[in-house]
Amino acid sequence: QVQLVESGGGLVQAGGSLRLSCAASGRTGSMYHMGWFRQAPGKEREFVAAINWSSGSTGHADSVKGRFTISIDNANNMEYLQMNSLKPEDTAIYYCAASTRYYSGVYYLKDDYNYWGQGTQVTVSS
Repeated sequence: QVQLVESGGGLVQAGGSLRLSCAASGRTGSMYHMGWFRQAPGKEREFVAAINWSSGSTGHADSVKGRFTISIDNANNMEYLQMNSLKPEDTAIYYCAASTRYYSGVYYLKDDYNYWGQGTQVTVSS
């Protein structure tokens, strides 16, 4: 089992920045991928960013490219999402996810992840 705990959410004005963190514990040696997803009220959970734990390869949704950056700290089993130039449409609950399924690339679909955190709220005011 892998446990994931997010932190760093909050209220920020449009144009501001936040950094989300995700602490992984448990059988972290079995993780191959980590990712961030978000879900706004009344909408489906959508992909934000993902990273291959071994290779460091990353992928970002078109809506956040150039503004958000995913990174990891392998030694401390941490995942981060640096969010800059935030917009009101970025308002959502952000979820950390992990996958123990091997794949040489990057996973973009939520069904590819088998562990999830509880989520952290990000609210961007206009």
